[in-house]
Amino acid sequence: MDEATKAKIINNLKKMTIELAPEANLRSMYGGTVVELATDDPKSRIGGFYGYADYVSFEFANGVQFEDPDGILEGAGKSRRHVKLRSAGDVKAKSCQRFLDQALALYQTS
Repeated sequence: MDEATKAKIINNLKKMTIELAPEANLRSMYGGTVVELATDDPKSRIGGFYGYADYVSFEFANGVQFEDPDGILEGAGKSRRHVKLRSAGDVKAKSCQRFLDQALALYQTS
């Protein structure tokens, strides 16, 4: 994946996150960007996005709890799930907003 595509995907994810959760704190960590709903509170961390050589990973701390009828989420860990994005169009095509909405709703109820 070229750097311009990677940057566009990451910028789209940042914009979507800020629109849906203006209170969110986006900060550099673990080689990517983590999303916290309370500044410097790891318990409020709902996920993040990370650029790799061939894709951008949009990761969710409690993604195992999400409704995913289309089987888009990947991962087999106890709680985390992720979406691999290979084009800017994947942000919409792979339901990233729906998953972010679910992450925000889970945090609100915890």
